[in-house]
Amino acid sequence: MISVTNLFDLKNKRALITGASSGLGPYIAKQLDAAGASVIVHYYQNQAGAESLAAALNNPSFSIQADLTKAEKVVDLFQHSAPLDILINCAAAESQSVADLSDIDTKRWRETQQTNVEAPLILLQRLAVQDRAASVVNISSIEGTRPASGHGHYSTSKAALEMLTKSAALEFGSKNIRVNAIAPGLIWREGIEDNWPEGVAAWQDAAPLGRLIRPEQIASAVLFLCSSAAENITGTVLTIDAGLSVKSGW
Repeated sequence: MISVTNLFDLKNKRALITGASSGLGPYIAKQLDAAGASVIVHYYQNQAGAESLAAALNNPSFSIQADLTKAEKVVDLFQHSAPLDILINCAAAESQSVADLSDIDTKRWRETQQTNVEAPLILLQRLAVQDRAASVVNISSIEGTRPASGHGHYSTSKAALEMLTKSAALEFGSKNIRVNAIAPGLIWREGIEDNWPEGVAAWQDAAPLGRLIRPEQIASAVLFLCSSAAENITGTVLTIDAGLSVKSGW
């Protein structure tokens, strides 16, 4: 039996986190670093944030830039990061920018799918041929199953990411690669109560637990899925939504 002390030990593990320079990324990076992993901090535009984060981590770390809408850059990202024990697909195109399906242009649609689905696929493909056990966590959203108006491009990409998670878990299990996803609800961020009070109030009223999701709670779930505590968990989408998904939709 693994001792509780060692259950979440990630010493000598090498982790790549895409989109690590902002949002959930720094929380996940700090959690994996605290568990002993060496973290590679990917960024697209926020070089200062990525370099600052990498410098603040305790274990060997470095930042690396890549445009995830370009397949060749995603391949380069993996080659400069490998070998990997942990892959966290956290980057998301345009986050949740609003665009009605009737108006969205194909360029925006394509870039969302490239960043949110195709880049994780390419990284998974490269991971599968490195002949090394690994754990993958894809950051999805409750909008992968409960779409919101104006978020069709985002919701569609997250639904695809969740099916990619299950398909990769099925096909790569024989290689000892575990693939899971986390689907958060409304995530707290600094200033959200002031900038979007009606949205926060609506969420708190709808969610049975009545609270927003804290970024550090998602980071803790990522750590769990990457650890020995989850060694037989694969193909799972872990929903963290304060109970919203158990409510009837009508």
